[in-house]
Amino acid sequence: MNPDIVETVNVAREVAWLPWAVQYFFLIGLSYGAFLVSLPGVVFRRAGWDGISRLALLAALVCGLTAPVALLADLHQPGRFWHFYAYFSPDSWMSWGAFFIPVYLGGLMLYAWLAFRPLLASHAAAGGRLAPLAGWLAFGGHASRNALYGAALLAAIGAVLVALYTGVEVMVVRARPLWHTPLLPLQFFITALAGGIGLTLLFRRFAPVAREGDAAVLRLARALALTQAAVLAVGAVWLGLGLSGLSAVHAEALAQVAPSASWQLTAIWAAGATALTLLLAWKRPGSGLLIGLLALHSAWMMRWTIFIGGQEVPKTGAGFYTYQLPLGPEGLMGIVGTAGLWIFLFVALTTLLPLERLGRPQA
Repeated sequence: MNPDIVETVNVAREVAWLPWAVQYFFLIGLSYGAFLVSLPGVVFRRAGWDGISRLALLAALVCGLTAPVALLADLHQPGRFWHFYAYFSPDSWMSWGAFFIPVYLGGLMLYAWLAFRPLLASHAAAGGRLAPLAGWLAFGGHASRNALYGAALLAAIGAVLVALYTGVEVMVVRARPLWHTPLLPLQFFITALAGGIGLTLLFRRFAPVAREGDAAVLRLARALALTQAAVLAVGAVWLGLGLSGLSAVHAEALAQVAPSASWQLTAIWAAGATALTLLLAWKRPGSGLLIGLLALHSAWMMRWTIFIGGQEVPKTGAGFYTYQLPLGPEGLMGIVGTAGLWIFLFVALTTLLPLERLGRPQA
């Protein structure tokens, strides 16, 4: 008898980083991106930025409070989070991230509370069913500028650390050439800033800032256009390094994905959406709803493509793995659940801090 010969061409593997991870990186990026947008009006008191910067701070707070829930869910067993503190690994960026996140979120919540205290006090003075709660949260409602500066500095340090670790912890994976590039943290940061600007513009559409804020909206749209130009520039550098062979890791990554029609379509879609956002933000800055949605789309698409699409590229073997979004908690329902939590926090915060109050210049 002749023995049967079995040739293994490829072995399908399940993705290790689930959509929970995509949601975390998306939301925490929006949070620190919107936090940066809040600084001109809240901290530096730039003329015309008052209302729109407070809207950005609201966006940073809602996304910042939602992001850790997605991160805990991505651990598969949320109780594992304490392992990062009990078994600290100084050579692991993920381990460092467990310390960076509380720095950022603690600073952000303190900064937001100090910035919103006068508004909470005015809500309490106006009366209503929630007036006692608003008065208790206001804790006197006095503007504490020195404390605000200190909290903003703490949040800024945390934001820099979070932006650094979320990019580098993916970049250090040498087994995946698509991830192992110093351009990845830069792309994460730029698209996070663009998403933060986009979400702020969306909030502005539902809470029109006073006329003196129109100049700030125009500057935000211009800043969004610049981020899209930067995304295209970094993408062109990545492609140039891959085509020229100047960087072995970029050439290998390009060789892995270039033959795939799906990856070609994704690249065309991403470049086209980015170019469209740039054009609209520069030529029609008043279309805040559309360019805001496009900016959020680009931020999500970039992370989904990198995380989920990157795991479809096999480390060894031929072909690509196939990922289908499951309907359960590790797929669609997880995304819907996170969106539901975001909406709940948004409704809860805007009940105490109505959008029209945030968008109105502060006396």
